[in-house]
Amino acid sequence: MNLTLTQRLSLVFSALLLACCGASAWLQVRANHMHEEEVVQGLSRGLAEHIAHNTELMDASGLKPDALRRLFGQLMVVNPSVEVYLLDSSGRIKGDDAPAGHLKRNRVDLAPVRRFLAGAPLPIFGDDPRSTDARKVFSAAPLQVGGRDGVAGYIYVVLQGEARDRLAARLAASAVLRTTLWSMALVALLGLVAGLFAFGLITRPLRRLTERVRRFDANGDVPLPPPEPPAPPTPGRRDEIAVLESAFTQMAARIGEQWRTLTRQDQERRDLIANISHDLRTPLGSLHGYLETLSLKADTLGEAERRRYLSIALDQSRKVGGLAQSLFELARLEHGFVQPNLEDFSLPDLVQDVFEKFGLAAQARQVGLSASLPPHVPAVAADLGMIERVLTNLLDNAIRHTPPGGSVEVALAPREDSVEVTVSDTGPGVPAALREGLFRRPSLGDPRRPGGLGLLIVQRMLQLHHSEIRLIEHAGCGAMFRFELPAANVRRAR
Repeated sequence: MNLTLTQRLSLVFSALLLACCGASAWLQVRANHMHEEEVVQGLSRGLAEHIAHNTELMDASGLKPDALRRLFGQLMVVNPSVEVYLLDSSGRIKGDDAPAGHLKRNRVDLAPVRRFLAGAPLPIFGDDPRSTDARKVFSAAPLQVGGRDGVAGYIYVVLQGEARDRLAARLAASAVLRTTLWSMALVALLGLVAGLFAFGLITRPLRRLTERVRRFDANGDVPLPPPEPPAPPTPGRRDEIAVLESAFTQMAARIGEQWRTLTRQDQERRDLIANISHDLRTPLGSLHGYLETLSLKADTLGEAERRRYLSIALDQSRKVGGLAQSLFELARLEHGFVQPNLEDFSLPDLVQDVFEKFGLAAQARQVGLSASLPPHVPAVAADLGMIERVLTNLLDNAIRHTPPGGSVEVALAPREDSVEVTVSDTGPGVPAALREGLFRRPSLGDPRRPGGLGLLIVQRMLQLHHSEIRLIEHAGCGAMFRFELPAANVRRAR
């Protein structure tokens, strides 16, 4: 059966409700029957005793048949539902008014009779002589003959006889059946309506969650973002469905964010591969062309021309090698293969060493190098090789983008628990359109890409030192980059 959870719960609820109502109805009928039996027996408790005191049914010679027939006839006229029996002292039936063939027992158990005579709580059920197994309420009284001591027998009156049973069954059968069927139908209808309404309210959050899961998966490979931010969890909340919905919302938000991150990283990876292909195409093509020229015209080229071709080929080869090295280094940084080896060193000394490395390149481009090194700059705790690479990349970009006659400056500024490093130049600066994506992988085909992989490597290395590089807007200056490194005494204190 393809039923919803609400329908299944409603059916189970209705079945349980019908079972409970049926059991309750049976118990009510049973209780009413027992009450009726108790009332009848209580009202007729003295009937047998009255008969025994006012009618002489036995004498010294035994049973008096004429007195017994008159008594039975009078009782049948007054109350047709009773049946009177005369028992001897052992419970054997000595006289009755039963039609021929109706008497099923010839003895009555006297134990209930004795309890009745002893005043036990009602109702008390005794044997029905006209049935082999039925038990009914009765009235009983002992018989004594001529004032003698001892019990000669008993008057045993069944208070609800065959006539009463036939009449009650005939009158009540159809009415009880109709009442029972109508009651069950009404209870089933009310139970179904109540169950559908109640379980509809109960499962409404579950249906809402199901719909959200269906919408989440409806877009195939791209999970849909949550329609609204998840509500903060309420401490001590006990609604399991609400807790599940909140947990799903948070999970959906995390999956959506992770999916967007993966999509962005995949796009960046594609862009990087395209960029590398684009950047490699020019130097590789140039390198191949000059080498092919040297191979084809080796006999006709002069020595000076041959040297110039070789110099150009070597320069293009260095570009290819540098780009491959940068790509390899960036991959190692991004995948966590490189971790900083912290040590204490002097930043002013490192700046002087890097300046010596770029002295000839700056002189060739007619760019001045200057350093602002205040006294008493504290030592920093960082990876010496990584920080040297950071300064190298920043100075290389600054020198390449500074026109002849310009200058590049490195300034150090001690702070409370760190040293601030600023690298600035007098070049054209970074265009406003490129500032937002400056520290992301460069886009393909953008000729204004400042820094390229160099700035990306700088950012990753500084992130490993829990620092960030920032582009500072400064009037009258080209590009200005700034970052901070922790002082050595701070690392030792931690």
